[in-house]
Amino acid sequence: MNAPATPELPVVVIGAGPVGLAAAAHLLGRGLEPLVLEAGPVAAHAVRQWSHVRLFSRWAEVIDPAAEKLLAPTGWTRPEDDTCPTGGDWAERYLQPLADALGGRVRTGVTVTGVSRAGRDRVVDPGRAEQPFVVHLTTADGREERITARAVIDASGTWATPGPLGADGLPALGEKAAADRLSYRLPDLRDPAVRARYAGRRVAVVGSGASAFTALAGLAELAREEPGTHAVWILRRGIGAHTFGGGTADQLPARGALGLAAKAAVEAGHASAVTGFRTEAVERDGDGRPVLVAGDGRRTGPVDEVIVLTGFRPDLSFLSEVRLGLDERLQAPALLAPLIDPNIHSCGTVPPHGVVELSHPEPGVHLVGMKSYGRAPTFLAMTGYEQVRSVAAALAGDRAAAERVELTLPETGVCGGAGLFDRPEAGQASDGGCCAAPETLRTGAGTPPAASGCC
Repeated sequence: MNAPATPELPVVVIGAGPVGLAAAAHLLGRGLEPLVLEAGPVAAHAVRQWSHVRLFSRWAEVIDPAAEKLLAPTGWTRPEDDTCPTGGDWAERYLQPLADALGGRVRTGVTVTGVSRAGRDRVVDPGRAEQPFVVHLTTADGREERITARAVIDASGTWATPGPLGADGLPALGEKAAADRLSYRLPDLRDPAVRARYAGRRVAVVGSGASAFTALAGLAELAREEPGTHAVWILRRGIGAHTFGGGTADQLPARGALGLAAKAAVEAGHASAVTGFRTEAVERDGDGRPVLVAGDGRRTGPVDEVIVLTGFRPDLSFLSEVRLGLDERLQAPALLAPLIDPNIHSCGTVPPHGVVELSHPEPGVHLVGMKSYGRAPTFLAMTGYEQVRSVAAALAGDRAAAERVELTLPETGVCGGAGLFDRPEAGQASDGGCCAAPETLRTGAGTPPAASGCC
């Protein structure tokens, strides 16, 4: 949908990550002027925070076509298509060169604090559609600025707002007090200081996605080198045939291999899994070690560290004065939510989508990238690239191109989600399938006995 504001104004893109930078490239290709605002000190700041993590997508799947076209005159060398980069590789070999090619159109160290229509709060109707957007921001040195824009593309992601340990979506009782023993990011076990934190320790890993798989595989490798290291894998659902993803059937082989590595960690006895465990509280033993307590009264027994990998959620606070149409559960655009809802999605694909699914009651505002998924998982970079291709076409007035699908996605290799997946009535009731009833799983030899509780 075309933004009604004056066309000489820039399109403000919030976030200089993979999708935000791709949005700028697509806008330039359409003759529109982008201005990318990045809160971090450098482009791709969030990606650099997980520079040690290897993507399960290949280079061919994480380079945007419009961005590559922009890079071509700079002498940029495209990495080999069939290799999987780390976050650090992605940032240094593609995202930073892309930001450099965009030049002054990328501003770093500026935090967006609000978006509104000029002179109109979200309540006011008269004259609203004729007004440009005003983006409020704060610079790194504390100065306040206002930027007028014809449209706003929010590609700020969700990295800054990880999900809490508490299963009800709020911090568990005692979670904040135990912050010294909790981490909400994948640890870089190659870093000597980080390695020392987990080596020889009993570590709870909370989560059931790719990040949890990565943590389990890394801790298993550490256990082989540092005796006494053991992971306690905390799942809110049951263990079944599809818990570890698509395996060899996954069309993204590295993602399938990740799930198999996590499964091997359990089978080798480097990790024990506790299923159907919904954390309600964090207590401390006499030595100050955390003990996780479930709503049904079960306790993990003392652990030395807790790695919380329960997903991310969008920060919508700075969009409070524009009119968004969001799904009440996922906090994703209302038309997109049914396509990605983990309550009903199982094995299969998320269909490519664009401006139609990403539009809001406020014309000219679009949430893209991981931000558009709200609280839903399994986002792929190529999905975001298709989103911004479509949005840029719409802002340029090319509705036909905006509504055309130009992407084929690989199968996700993931079965089920955070909601109905773990309810017996949603599938196989108790036969060990993907919707099995909660159970405690221990396989392999050498699993150390728990000090107390179920594991």
